[in-house]
Amino acid sequence: MTTIDVSIIIVSFNTKNLTLDAIRSVEKTVKKNNYEIIIVDNNSSDQSVEEIEELHKEISGLMLIKNKENVGFSRANNIGIKKSHGRYVLFLNSDTIVYEKTIDGMISFMDENPDCGASTCFLRMPNGELDDASHRGFPTPWRAFSYFSGLSKIFPKSKLFSGYNMSYVDMSKTHEIDALAGAFMLVARSAGEEIGWWDEDYFFYGEDIDFSYKLKQNGWKVYFVPDYEILHYKGASGGIKNQSKGITTADKKTKMKAQEERFRAMKLFYNKNYKNKYPKVIRNMVFWGIRLKKLTSSIGL
Repeated sequence: MTTIDVSIIIVSFNTKNLTLDAIRSVEKTVKKNNYEIIIVDNNSSDQSVEEIEELHKEISGLMLIKNKENVGFSRANNIGIKKSHGRYVLFLNSDTIVYEKTIDGMISFMDENPDCGASTCFLRMPNGELDDASHRGFPTPWRAFSYFSGLSKIFPKSKLFSGYNMSYVDMSKTHEIDALAGAFMLVARSAGEEIGWWDEDYFFYGEDIDFSYKLKQNGWKVYFVPDYEILHYKGASGGIKNQSKGITTADKKTKMKAQEERFRAMKLFYNKNYKNKYPKVIRNMVFWGIRLKKLTSSIGL
């Protein structure tokens, strides 16, 4: 039986054209490793399923799982994992384009670093900049305050003020980070199994930070490897990111759901991981800040 080096799981929700492009980019660029592609569709209504079924005729190793409802990002990934066989699992967003040598190179990096539980590459957005969500520090109360107050923008190279996105680190060199984004997350199967994979309490947003946190708590390292890149359009499914305005097909209901889940995830992460680390007054201040940010972010939806 052929060994599968990497199982590539893509969660799809009303991103038909982007999903097809992502699949084709994988098929064209992975040369050295055996792979399987598992699409988990969250009950799309844009003909995604029909188009992927057609593509299945052209691409061997492509599997489609059709959910009867939108079960969220975490649960959909866990459903895909149950059907996967790879030594590594790559969680890849549907709004990405994989470049030549990226997946092969990242697998080589993981093979050479057995203490690495998960790694990510340089997620380049259409404007040429790094998607800073892929290069995160854990959102402690101080880091969150520094980020949302604007201090991190004023002092981007300060370790004291820029811990939220770790922008003080040399982005041209491979290094450890706290958290990476689910848009491109290459995970060692042994590490994922040890932490129980994705926490299904998260529906959309925050689950990748929680995943990274559990890896670190269990002694695994998380790496940023800038030698390899993908293109990330960012936020196509939810439609609430500025970068996605030109490509998203999300309706108002979907955008409101995404916004709601974004802020629910912030509270959820704090309660799961920081509740017993900080006094109640800090918790109240954090939650007040989340409510204020939610109020200002809801304007215009």
